[in-house]
Amino acid sequence: MSPRRSAEAAEGTGERRGAVVLQGMSSVTLPLLSAPIAAVVAVAVYHLGFVRPQLRRLDAILSGEASLGDAAAAEVRERGLQGAFAKRTEERLLELERLAGRDVYRVGFVRYNSFADVGSDLSFALALLNREGDGAVVSSIYSREETRTFGKAVRKFVPQHDASKEEQQAIAMARTGVGN
Repeated sequence: MSPRRSAEAAEGTGERRGAVVLQGMSSVTLPLLSAPIAAVVAVAVYHLGFVRPQLRRLDAILSGEASLGDAAAAEVRERGLQGAFAKRTEERLLELERLAGRDVYRVGFVRYNSFADVGSDLSFALALLNREGDGAVVSSIYSREETRTFGKAVRKFVPQHDASKEEQQAIAMARTGVGN
C-alpha cells in the first residue's frame, strides 16, 4: 500500500486527517533515524549561528580590518604584540652579543725597567684583547733621552709580529686574567 492510500485508509477509519503511515517501518526505526538528523541540524545551526561569526570576526581582527573593542580581540592583538616584542628582543640580544665579541674584554699590563741605568719601572706592555684573543699589544719603552711607543696586532692570543718577553707576558696575563 502506498503512503497516499494509507492516508486515505486512515481517513476512513477516523484517524487524524493528513497522517501518513509508512509501510514496512517499525515504530522504533523512525525515532532512530530522527535522532542523528536532529543532531546534524543542531550542529549546523550552532556552526552557522555562533562559530562562523566568531571565525569571521577573528579573521577581521587578525587582518586589521576590525576594531579591537572587546577583551578577546585585545588579547589576540596582545599576543601578536608579545610575539613581535619577543622577536625584536631576540634580534637585539644577538646584535649585542655580536658587538660584545669585539669589545675589549681581556687586559694584561706589565711594567718593567727596560734599561739598567734608568731607575723605576717606567716602561710597560699593555695587551687589549677581545674574548677571542684578537686585539693589540702596546709597548712603551722609556729611556732618559726618549720614550718610544710600539703597537702590534694580536690574533687568537698570538702576536702577528715579533714580541718581547714583556709583551708576551702581557698577552698571557690578558688570556688568563691573572695579575690584573
